[in-house]
Amino acid sequence: MYRGRIDRRQMERMMRQAGLKMTELQGVREVVIKLADREVVIPNARVSLMEVAGQRTYQITGEEVERRPEPEVSEEDIKLVMDQAGVDRGAALRALRETEGDLAKAILKLKGG
Repeated sequence: MYRGRIDRRQMERMMRQAGLKMTELQGVREVVIKLADREVVIPNARVSLMEVAGQRTYQITGEEVERRPEPEVSEEDIKLVMDQAGVDRGAALRALRETEGDLAKAILKLKGG
């Protein structure tokens, strides 16, 4: 094995000999990883692409932030809450978002229950 420090050219030569190609992606603004209940966002990420034997692997470096996307609310749900609670569209939509799309909770919230 090598002892001491390996310079960049030596490292690139060893990687080529092993059939490994690594490049850094330029112009990356952010990386978003979407999970079932949340998103992991890495703004100003550094992303490296490594190719070995036809397989591509991405390495991401940076500070992550978690966020929960707003629930998708259908037009039918909005109309139902409007009718049941007697409110306008904006109030129904706000209540549905605050209750994460739960129709019963949104109606009760608007009725003061």
